[in-house]
Amino acid sequence: MTNIIGIRFKNMGKVYYFASAGYTFRKGDHAIVETARGLECGEVVMENRDMEDAEIIKPLKEVVRPATEDDVRHAKENAEKEARALKLCEERIAAHKLDMKLISAEYAFDNSKLLFYFTADGRVDFRNLVKDLASLFHTRIELRQIGVRDEAKMLGGLGICGRPLCCAQFLSDFQPVSIKMAKEQGLSLNPTKISGSCGRLMCCLKYEQDTYSSLIKVTPKQGALVNTPEGRGVVVEVNILSGNLKVRLEKAPDSPPISLNREDVKVIKDGKLPAEKKDQAQEELQELE
Repeated sequence: MTNIIGIRFKNMGKVYYFASAGYTFRKGDHAIVETARGLECGEVVMENRDMEDAEIIKPLKEVVRPATEDDVRHAKENAEKEARALKLCEERIAAHKLDMKLISAEYAFDNSKLLFYFTADGRVDFRNLVKDLASLFHTRIELRQIGVRDEAKMLGGLGICGRPLCCAQFLSDFQPVSIKMAKEQGLSLNPTKISGSCGRLMCCLKYEQDTYSSLIKVTPKQGALVNTPEGRGVVVEVNILSGNLKVRLEKAPDSPPISLNREDVKVIKDGKLPAEKKDQAQEELQELE
């Protein structure tokens, strides 16, 4: 059994776990920990909790010490210096005429390193830029290229729903999202409707996918031949979430379809997507890819 705490280094970054080393922390406290980048000051987001050794992903580092007021003040000073470093780096990028977009700047807690995040369409030769920045800031410089999803997470913004981006608000990790999810949820494959601000498929497609996947298994597809209390018929419309179906009876093909629940029918032959709709879906999928 090991006593651990959860620490986050950015407002909505990933939560990392450390052994408490005998210290007691409350949510909102700060702690000094050893990371791959050196000493860092992070905020405690999960208080002390005992966990079985078998459940812990090793190696698990220990907390160095609780952060003092001076440590917290120094971290805030670093944040202010990062804003200035970002502006100066943008000026140097323009001077070197490099095709790259600067996103963020981060100082190591002990100021031993200054890390810049950027995006670019391809590889960028920034060796001369690094030398220029090193002479300007008198510390070790590192430039790291990131993807468009990480860019959206760092910059934030509003989604098409009108709310702040999920990745900038609460998502700690990016989950795999596929076009299959949009298709199963009955969404249009129009890229502008299912893509986020980053230009990739919206992360929120993942939220309800498990529910849709389980309901699809027990719901007749459009075009399915089913037995109903009124006789055999063909499913012409499906509402996956409610389970409501519209079935056109074989004995009354010219009459309006009747409304039934999936619990009231038994599938004789499962339905398939019409060929013309398959072709259209395939074309839209190719456009997205």
